[in-house]
Amino acid sequence: MEHLSVNQRAWNSLADSGSLFARTATDEECRTPLKSLDGRGWLPDSVAGLRVLCLAAGGGWQSILYAAAGAIVTVVDLSDSMLELDLRESRRRGYHVQTIRTSMEDLSMLGAESFDIVHQPVSTCYVPDVQPVYREIARVLRDHGLYISQHKQPVSLQVSHRNERQQFVIGLEYYHQGPLPSMTDKAYREEGTTEYLHRLEDLVGGLCTSGFVIEDLREPRRADYTVDVAHFGYRGRFIPPYLRIKARRQTRTTDEHSAAVSPAGLWLPR
Repeated sequence: MEHLSVNQRAWNSLADSGSLFARTATDEECRTPLKSLDGRGWLPDSVAGLRVLCLAAGGGWQSILYAAAGAIVTVVDLSDSMLELDLRESRRRGYHVQTIRTSMEDLSMLGAESFDIVHQPVSTCYVPDVQPVYREIARVLRDHGLYISQHKQPVSLQVSHRNERQQFVIGLEYYHQGPLPSMTDKAYREEGTTEYLHRLEDLVGGLCTSGFVIEDLREPRRADYTVDVAHFGYRGRFIPPYLRIKARRQTRTTDEHSAAVSPAGLWLPR
């Protein structure tokens, strides 16, 4: 699929060019890894021995912090270059981190009910439909497993430009279908990627219909009243960029357990 190849190339380029999105975990962050990962108190007091899937989270930051906290870490990403950062940093620090290059839409190589936590940074904007992603996460999470995710707010992706009064113009329809067109306003848009707008009924409602209970929902504040109008912090005063969600996998029904088979068709132990 074209969006996969385009986004793979774009993220390889971002990683290879030293993008901020490819910043690896620092020594200071590794000393208090859960504090660095979890400013909202959503994670348990300890993740030691828990199986964690860092989904679409290559780059040597999230996976390294979970490993520093004692978790058993698998990181999935579409970009070879981002995953190379995870491997490089894990080897340098003496951690074991499993890396898998695949799309978030296809986790068929991972067994059902394999993980206690799935942690996904902003990335659902790179797939045309979030429902296959949610289905895969619901499959690989154990009952009562934790799914932490962050997404781009749809209204942020609707902003097309600013007018002569520095007001933000909503130039894209809320019910836009297909890849996002190029915009003059490029805030919170990654260069070279193919992105999609997902409505709140997809991002939030889709979780509820995929076997999850939402326990918390936050809108990270990006407003800054001290910066110039050209700064993204000024934009954040008017347009919320992100949505963070804490969700819990519900107990499976009998039918769901019956469907928990491996890609080879073998029953998987719980």
